[in-house]
Amino acid sequence: MSRIAATFERLRMQRRTALIPYITAGDPYADATVDIMLAMAGAGADVIELGVPFSDPMADGPVIQKASERALAKGIGMGQVLAMVRGFRECNDTTPVVLMGYANPVERYGIERFVADAKTAGVDGVLVVDYPPEECEAFASQLQGVGLDPIFLLAPTSTEQRMKDVGRIARGYVYYVSLKGVTGAGHLDTDAVATMLPRIREHVKVPVGVGFGIRDAATAKALSAVADAVVIGSRIVQLLEVEPRENVAAVGGAFIASIREALDSSTEGVRA
Repeated sequence: MSRIAATFERLRMQRRTALIPYITAGDPYADATVDIMLAMAGAGADVIELGVPFSDPMADGPVIQKASERALAKGIGMGQVLAMVRGFRECNDTTPVVLMGYANPVERYGIERFVADAKTAGVDGVLVVDYPPEECEAFASQLQGVGLDPIFLLAPTSTEQRMKDVGRIARGYVYYVSLKGVTGAGHLDTDAVATMLPRIREHVKVPVGVGFGIRDAATAKALSAVADAVVIGSRIVQLLEVEPRENVAAVGGAFIASIREALDSSTEGVRA
């Protein structure tokens, strides 16, 4: 059982919703990423999504686009991202780490090399936004061959066939993009999410996390009744980008603690 699967199984037994924060590797300070990851894990993050900077992040809104630009300006590439994971693993061997990004950095690094080095570094899952499931079964098989979970996106516009394709090869969890648009955009409609998730679960047997548009404890708590996980990214990036280096880990940890408290205080009940 992968580290991600074991985490979700533990949370299911505890009837708790997983909390998955996202940060961009190397932002806002190149030497702060490991500290932020450790602070978030200590504050209650169950899985950490670490964004691989890319110059054309088409699914990301302006907040994360700018974070990628800042990280790239500091020279953060795939090698540096994997080094950050290794640094995190020196202090934390339990919290799963998912690399989230785009095909270009993976392919430039070399797919076989990436899979091997990601495994060695301590990565647990990989979400490549522009790798649709029907076109990357070989890549998914390579990941699974070394014990890494291939993770995929679904959206309000996803067809039944896309859900079936994702359900066939996804491992770890599926990331449901709750809004039509980019990260950080729009207003999340929790009723629409509640309607969509049963359709997804007809075809997908791994846990379903919900992201895009979750900015505060109230929204996260509202979703905890229907989602297996909540994913928060843009709001965290916004909070950290204005902080001095000495504050970023504490600020990130405090925000995660507030969301964790809200999730654990929910009286709505979590899926069995």
